[in-house]
Amino acid sequence: AGDSSVLNCSPKPNMTMVTWKINHKVGGPCSLGYRADQNKTDRTNCSDSIHWKFRPDRDPTLEIRQVGIAHEGNYTCEVVVPEGNFHTSYYLTVLVPPKLTLHCDDQGNPVCEAASGKPAAQISWVLGSNSTSKEEGHDDGTVTVLSKLTAHSTNGTTCIVSHPAGNWSKSIAC
Repeated sequence: AGDSSVLNCSPKPNMTMVTWKINHKVGGPCSLGYRADQNKTDRTNCSDSIHWKFRPDRDPTLEIRQVGIAHEGNYTCEVVVPEGNFHTSYYLTVLVPPKLTLHCDDQGNPVCEAASGKPAAQISWVLGSNSTSKEEGHDDGTVTVLSKLTAHSTNGTTCIVSHPAGNWSKSIAC
């Protein structure tokens, strides 16, 4: 999330038409098209963040700026040439790194929170095996994971958060 994503569609000699058909998981479909005989581009229901990266007559690559959860879905490029139609398909999955916090609760137990990640993060503890975890799903598709360590050393402990977007750790003494 937040980065740009580039989806390649191989140009072919003598292209007569190129179409990107996009079906987002949330919201309606959109499309970008190019017709060589009229040197004309067309866009239908696409946000301003979705556009041709270059001139579509030379390179039909698609760029998505500031990728968000709403961009997740199927992207298909169709290139039409005299020899036939060629398709390239992608499924765009958007990763949202969680926000990590670590604090002590009222009983002096370390509580690690990985907030609003997509997919849900995994939480583990260094030198701690007695923990309870719970997950809370949000309307935007993100998940908050909360883990409380119930048997720990008073010298401190470390929470480790694992996620496809990265791994993080924080330490605390309660």
